[in-house]
Amino acid sequence: MTPTVAGRVRKGILVAAIGISVLAVLLVVAAWRNDLTIDSDKGVATAEVLSAGRLRSAISFVTPDGVTKNPRLGVLYPTELIVGQRIDVEYARSDPDLVRVSGRDVRVALVPAGSVIAVTWLIAVPALWLVRRRTAAESPHVTVTPPG
Repeated sequence: MTPTVAGRVRKGILVAAIGISVLAVLLVVAAWRNDLTIDSDKGVATAEVLSAGRLRSAISFVTPDGVTKNPRLGVLYPTELIVGQRIDVEYARSDPDLVRVSGRDVRVALVPAGSVIAVTWLIAVPALWLVRRRTAAESPHVTVTPPG
């Protein structure tokens, strides 16, 4: 592997690892911001789980003014929900599409985001080391002999 190619590969690995890490941090920041929005103007309701998945669950709930809400993006922190289950939710009264399962907050996102970052770097660091090692093994060793 030529030094130029190796440099590009190293940069690619670094860009990918940093990009993934930044996205994981932004996910946590966005969850924290959503929590702040909900906490600043909190409404509470009982919701019915319409569909349940690991990453997205659809719910339906009725606000105190009698309006039925089905948040388009589902509920935040949807793990371990079951279709038909009735759950307590907290929502931003100013934006009833912003809903989370009651009692859950950004802390739920910390372990998955941290795991993504850790696994990313557990793959990136050895890959960077291998590229460096391979480049060093292939590059010619120059010995300088003193004149004379």
